[in-house]
Parts: sequence; structure tokens; C-alpha cells
Amino acid sequence: MGCDQDVEIKIWIDGDACPRPIKEIVFRASFKNKIPVCLVANSFVLVPKGPLISFVQVSKGGDVADLYIVEKVKRSDLVVTADIPLAALVVEKGAVAINPRGDLYTKDNVRERLSMRDFMESIRESGVNTGGPASHSAKDNQRFASSFNGVMTKMLRG
Repeated sequence: MGCDQDVEIKIWIDGDACPRPIKEIVFRASFKNKIPVCLVANSFVLVPKGPLISFVQVSKGGDVADLYIVEKVKRSDLVVTADIPLAALVVEKGAVAINPRGDLYTKDNVRERLSMRDFMESIRESGVNTGGPASHSAKDNQRFASSFNGVMTKMLRG
């Protein structure tokens, strides 16, 4: 089953920076619920063999994977991404977006997060060291699994 196949629900993973435990949670849910997953990345990523898991390697470039996902995503889909601009575009298209820490992006919060991201980027460009996000932890994996399972249950019920 390829990423272009038309199905009711599909899960997209923005794969370049997605932590391995998060991908594994999504793959297990895919097998359990018979939902196709398409991982999109600029570099090769090993994915489990099976008819429900697909991988698309796009050319190198900052937003190439993001643009691929935005072009293909449908309202009934779920996207796993830490990329706030991608999440904003996904939400704008009416699909669901969640980050690897389990935070759901919504119309209400994604614009605020995008503004904060842009603000912090401008501070960094002026030479201020703002540090980076905390390392992904086991607690983050648990939060993601809980939030992801709740979202999937809601989506499957329609």
C-alpha cells in the first residue's frame, strides 16, 4: 500500500526528526487498527515491512518533506510532526496534527505556537542563545502514546 493510495484514514509521519520510540508507537497502532502509515523524510529511514507502512524519501531541502505531506494530506488524516509551520498548514487543511510530545495542534493554539516560534527565531538571529528544547524522554513517549491513542479512538469512531 503506497502513500498515494486513497483510504479513509492515513497517518503521516514527518520522519527526519521524529524520535524512534514515537515511530514505533505509531507503527504498532497501524498494525493493530489496520491504518496505513506514510513516513516522509529527506534521508533514508528504516521502516517495518508490511502492507500498511510506506516510506517516501524526498529530495534534500528544508521544507521538501513538509510540502509533500501538505500536498497529500486529507481532512481525515493524522500527521505526527514537531514542525510548527507544517502543523499550521495541516490544521488549516482540516486534518489533525500532533507533536512527538503528545501535544495536539488546534486552530486555537497553532497560530500562537507559530508566533512564539518566529519570535524565538528572531531572538536567536540577533545572537541570543536561547537553548533548545529538552531531550525527548520516556515521559514524553507516555504522553504521546496516551494522546495519540485518544485521537485515534476519536478518529476511528468518526
